[in-house]
Amino acid sequence: MQGFEPLLLDLEAVRDDDHVLAIFRQRGCWGAIAKSNYAGLRFREPVYRTLRELAMSYFEHYYNPDGEKTLRCYSRPVNLRRFDDLQWMIAEADLWPIPDYLCQIAHTRLLASGRRLNRMDARLMAAGKVGAE
Repeated sequence: MQGFEPLLLDLEAVRDDDHVLAIFRQRGCWGAIAKSNYAGLRFREPVYRTLRELAMSYFEHYYNPDGEKTLRCYSRPVNLRRFDDLQWMIAEADLWPIPDYLCQIAHTRLLASGRRLNRMDARLMAAGKVGAE
C-alpha cells in the first residue's frame, strides 16, 4: 500500500523467539519495519547494502530474558503475494500458513557454530526494555 513489495525477512534465534521484519528497499539499500517489545528490534533506516548487513544490525539487541545474544540466522526475502489466496491484507482468520512457511524455508547462518558470545550488558538490556508493553 506504500508502494513497496510486501516482503518479509525471518530472523531465527536459539533459545528465543524468531522475529519477522517487513523489509523494503530504497535507493539500493535495505531497511525494515518491525513490532517488538524490545526497542532495539524495531525500525531500521534503509542504509544497509545487503540483507546480511540488515540482519546483523539486530544482533546486539537480540537477546533472551537470560541475557544471551540469540540471533543466529536470517531467511531470504519472502514476498507475501505468494499468499494472496489467503487475503492476508484483510483476513480475519488466522494466517498460520505464513509463519509455517517462514519456519520451513532455508536460512543463512550469521555466525560460525560454537562461537562463544558475551552476555548482554545490563544497561543495554535495560534500555532495550524501555517502553515494553
